[in-house]
Amino acid sequence: MRARIAAHKHDRGADWITHEVPRAVAETLATLPADHVVLLDCATLWLTNVLLAEADMAQECAALLTALTACKAPVVVVSNEVGWGIVPDNALARAFRDHQGRLNQQIAAAAGLVIGVMAGLPMVLKGRLPDAFNAGL
Repeated sequence: MRARIAAHKHDRGADWITHEVPRAVAETLATLPADHVVLLDCATLWLTNVLLAEADMAQECAALLTALTACKAPVVVVSNEVGWGIVPDNALARAFRDHQGRLNQQIAAAAGLVIGVMAGLPMVLKGRLPDAFNAGL
């Protein structure tokens, strides 16, 4: 995992400002200026951290959603679709799957643009890509 993280940091280059906040995403979003673009990578790992900390899931998710909508900077949220596979055989994994599905739905409801990616192919699920994106496709 350390090697993967090191490779990820190397690949993104030195121009990125990185905030590594396992759970304090809402608080961090509140501090970012409007002239930044935020990449939240990823909601799935954040939710894992909240679940394993046995925190109040509803309260934490509500705080994240409030912070996402209140953030002055544009925010791109990466999240995994975990509901397309088999139903997990243990209670913790099932709870995680259910919470992740609800969180994804709530983020998508608040977002102006939702893009799903399958097999490397982007699919617009909600909203419309800006013309600048269409020119590059």
